[in-house]
Amino acid sequence: MTPPLAIGVDLGGTNARAAVVDPGSGEIVSAHKEPLRDRAPAKVVEVVARAVRHAASAAGVEVAAAGAVGVGVAGQCLGATGVVLNAPNLGWRDVAFGELLSAALGVPVKVANDLAVAAWGEKRFGAAKGLEEVALVFVGSGVGSGLIVGGRLHNGATGVAGEFGHVKVRPARATTAPRRCGCGQVGCLEAYTSGMNVAARVREEIAAGAETALRRLSADDPARITASLVDEAARAADPYAQALWAEVSELLGTAIANLVTLLNPARVILGGGVLLGCPALSGLVRSHFDVQVSRSATRGLTIEHAWLGDDAGVVGAAVLE
Repeated sequence: MTPPLAIGVDLGGTNARAAVVDPGSGEIVSAHKEPLRDRAPAKVVEVVARAVRHAASAAGVEVAAAGAVGVGVAGQCLGATGVVLNAPNLGWRDVAFGELLSAALGVPVKVANDLAVAAWGEKRFGAAKGLEEVALVFVGSGVGSGLIVGGRLHNGATGVAGEFGHVKVRPARATTAPRRCGCGQVGCLEAYTSGMNVAARVREEIAAGAETALRRLSADDPARITASLVDEAARAADPYAQALWAEVSELLGTAIANLVTLLNPARVILGGGVLLGCPALSGLVRSHFDVQVSRSATRGLTIEHAWLGDDAGVVGAAVLE
């Protein structure tokens, strides 16, 4: 008997992507993406609802046939309540998004962190399939993780487990002032290692007079500074880029090592444009990881890239339990 279709949404800071998914195979039957031009919650609800209806229409199904819609949000979510506690890229604090979207669509809505649902997608259909203990780590515009513990998605007591990007890596009383994170706190891993924050830091330091080949590579256009451009400069032996990557890679490699030491997963799944798209940085991260991780936690450990890529979020959201 063919299983009913399911609907998932990947809600980021710039786009909302909805997909109709076959929950038996993880195959995406149809998908639709909408840009976010206004991040006010009511406007985002309109955009997400429109994306969901377009995807459902393309698949020839009614939204109600899915029974529920799952949403992965780039933010901290309060358990099964549907409340988004803190979504820096959307500028949200304490938004009852699940309730608002449910009213717009007329079906129940399940809301979870975007990397938690990506981990669940990989568990059901990707690199974590068949494994009971897995840590997924993505480094892209932001930094985060999703945890599979005992074969289940681990959300913690109030739903905010796995906020890897907000572990603190710089003390508040450091010699130089710690960088402020989009979450509002200072010293977070994400503030130092995400693609968005790396680019912002490089722009600041170039404006302050830093000498680097990145000036030439970006044609003196700050908007062209990206993590991948820093990686290119580092591979070309630019001292500034190499020093920055030495710092960033140590922070990331040590943090991932600590995660493995703490959780003892069978597999670490890596993803995100910064980790997968910056080969010089990735090699340095792995070197620091190998040095810092507890040897006993690496027995049988495998490290894989995410298999589902950008589809992990919508697929995982569609099959949220």
